[in-house]
Amino acid sequence: MNQEIKSPWPGPKGLIPVTSGRAEDANVYNRRYLDDIHVEMRVLDSIKPSLRTKIFGETFDSPIMMPAFSHLNKVGVDRKKPMLHYAFAAKELNMLNWVGMEPNDEFEEILEAGARTVRIIKPFMDHSIILEQIAFAETHNATAVGIDIDHVPGSNGKYDVVDGIPLGPVTTEDLKSYVNSTSLPFVAKGVLSVQDALKAKEAGVKAIVISHHHGRIPFGIPPIQVLPRIKEALKGSGIFIFVDGSMESGYDVYKALALGADAVSVGRAILAPLLKEGKEGVVKKVKKMKEELSELMMYTGIEDTKSFDPSVLYY
Repeated sequence: MNQEIKSPWPGPKGLIPVTSGRAEDANVYNRRYLDDIHVEMRVLDSIKPSLRTKIFGETFDSPIMMPAFSHLNKVGVDRKKPMLHYAFAAKELNMLNWVGMEPNDEFEEILEAGARTVRIIKPFMDHSIILEQIAFAETHNATAVGIDIDHVPGSNGKYDVVDGIPLGPVTTEDLKSYVNSTSLPFVAKGVLSVQDALKAKEAGVKAIVISHHHGRIPFGIPPIQVLPRIKEALKGSGIFIFVDGSMESGYDVYKALALGADAVSVGRAILAPLLKEGKEGVVKKVKKMKEELSELMMYTGIEDTKSFDPSVLYY
């Protein structure tokens, strides 16, 4: 049954996928949800749109952003550093770049590629590591800094351990202390509920990333399915709402923007081109996505990235 997407809780009924992989459950559902959103045509008076997007006071050439990749520097591109390659691509494309768990020296090297970059830090059990990495990002002119609020449990039901470093819980008070430790805009990454969005707002963040972190939570809800609820809950707050999860084309990006996102991170879609062709592969993929986004904006009469209308979408 098709349903116009006006409800704050749109979506399919009875389509929870059955898969053998724990992490894949969320990703399969996410892909199905995206594919089953359809778009009506509004072409009369439509013109070529502008993709230019302002984030944290800076203007970028599109609302498509790089992902917060981590741990890629030992693979791909003739053993060169993929983390640098996609930073170079972000610089060439004038995109906002994101970086995940990297040591300070490699993070500094990525910054030197020249792309405006957000640093996302793991929720280390030792809070002094978090505060030190926040300070390092600020003194090295990062665009923003944030924390993976969702990377707390491991699959064994205990706190996760990454690269031998124990992770721990993130309380609202912890988040507030991190926000207050820096003059940079602070991002809570891994929000997947209105409850966490409102707690992040209470802590003073400037942005959230609606994400299930590549399916960390089994049977996690698709980020864009909960997006409209979170958008409504944060209305008037001025908080940027970013989203990720299975954004493989410019058409997927369009759907996320129409449902209320300010910008969209693209990860898996650029990973294969990155590891195979380096910067050139990423540039080619993102340019294609921008063409697709512009195409669908023209088909629906959307002139710029502030003019999206969810009433064009149907499930």
